[in-house]
Amino acid sequence: MAVTKSERALVEQWRDVLALHARTMCELDRALHRHGLGASDFEVLDVLAEGAAEDGGCAYRVQELASRVHLSQSALSRLVARLEKDGLVTRGMCSEDRRGVRVALTDAGRARHAEAQPLQRAVLSRMLAGEPGPVPVPGSTTR
Repeated sequence: MAVTKSERALVEQWRDVLALHARTMCELDRALHRHGLGASDFEVLDVLAEGAAEDGGCAYRVQELASRVHLSQSALSRLVARLEKDGLVTRGMCSEDRRGVRVALTDAGRARHAEAQPLQRAVLSRMLAGEPGPVPVPGSTTR
């Protein structure tokens, strides 16, 4: 079966998206390391912080978080366990479904998120604009 020019362009576009995602995740991991976080760690804290901004005390079920951060439930459970060990989140039983687990941001998690958020946003801005080069550290003039 012959591949058409439009199919080739579609596949090339898809591979460009995957490459941008991979480069951005690597850059985020490097930049967030100084805050003791990886890209996925930050994404969980970010989702929890956004939810807390809406109602002041938000907790998400693990299944809800998994769909928002695009991780499998088992990968997310391991990540949440690490964040809990570091004191950034708490886990508790879901009142609506005793089989479910809710995850909430702690004060330490909220503070770590607030420290790392400007850096994460700077990386996203730079990477999604296609700008090369190192990430500037917000609030400083040297690296």
